[in-house]
Amino acid sequence: MPVTVSTADGVTVLTLTSDPNSSCPPLCQILKGLCYSPKCCTLSQQLKENQGTSQSTLGTLHIMIGLLNIGFSVILCTGSGASWDIRETYFPFWFGAVFIFLGAMCIFSERRPSPGLVFLNVTLNIVGFAFAVAAIVLYSKNIANFYIYWICEDYHSHKSQWQKLYEEKCLEKMALTEVLLKGINSLLIILSVTEVCVAISSVVLGIKAFRKSPGRENKSAEDPEQCTPLLDECTDDPST
Repeated sequence: MPVTVSTADGVTVLTLTSDPNSSCPPLCQILKGLCYSPKCCTLSQQLKENQGTSQSTLGTLHIMIGLLNIGFSVILCTGSGASWDIRETYFPFWFGAVFIFLGAMCIFSERRPSPGLVFLNVTLNIVGFAFAVAAIVLYSKNIANFYIYWICEDYHSHKSQWQKLYEEKCLEKMALTEVLLKGINSLLIILSVTEVCVAISSVVLGIKAFRKSPGRENKSAEDPEQCTPLLDECTDDPST
């Protein structure tokens, strides 16, 4: 599917010619044409200059957040501080893997800044934003339903002195464990909020890189139509 790009008056028009003999549906042909188009795959020096080194910094933050997310989740799951949702789905580990992948994409889009790759990076960071918001909701739900004192509960009606002493010591240890695990859960929420900010920053940076065009800053100085009225005024003024 050949792709033709035409630009006029600030409007870019993509013309895609479908192949009637192809067995793929039109939508797949459009995606294939966009992905294999030289306009999308060619490295752009202008995009590289517009992005600078910010995407690498954001990518490093993505990876750090993902690794910390996985590490703290291991402690949360092994310390009886995980809810049923975490133990059944292991979503903290999936979130960590997604954040690490987003970081790798940010770094790669800066190293090889083609229009298609930068657009893909923006799209994936929008998805990462949604994942981070979901992580905040799920971690908040986990900390709200947090309860580990069941480990110390003894349902016998008659307790011996030794059983009462054991239950008292157990409750003291569980109180310290609760503080630790709730602190880890709070750190996971803070990391997810940071991930939201990092994803938004990456999306905004990618959109700004697309919107900037070479020579736009000097357009007013190079536009002959803007210079002509000034020249006419200078020519008609007898004092000059």
